[in-house]
Amino acid sequence: MPRVQDKEITMGKMQRDKGARGERQLAEKLSKLLGVEAYRSCQYAGKEGAGDVLGVPGIHVESKYTERLNLYAAMDQAEEDCGKEIPVVFHRKNLRHWVAIVNLDQLVELARAIVEIVDE
Repeated sequence: MPRVQDKEITMGKMQRDKGARGERQLAEKLSKLLGVEAYRSCQYAGKEGAGDVLGVPGIHVESKYTERLNLYAAMDQAEEDCGKEIPVVFHRKNLRHWVAIVNLDQLVELARAIVEIVDE
């Protein structure tokens, strides 16, 4: 269970390792699927606000590798950090496949961005 410390939630080492593993897996999957060079962000080195996976043009990638997802909290985080990119939450739980979650109002915009990426 995450611990609250100075009003911030801190994760244990196992949770951080699982999250980093998920980010690497997602980057590999997006690279193969879209033909880009996606890679895990180095948020721990001061890139606050950057997506969890970089290298996917126009898309802010928020990765959640967890058994329980608070969908709207994850979308809020992605929307706060996305800048001008399209916020997309990618979620996976153990023994399941990745799913992408996007606001319905941005679905067409996301589809166009993906077509542009794949067509390059």
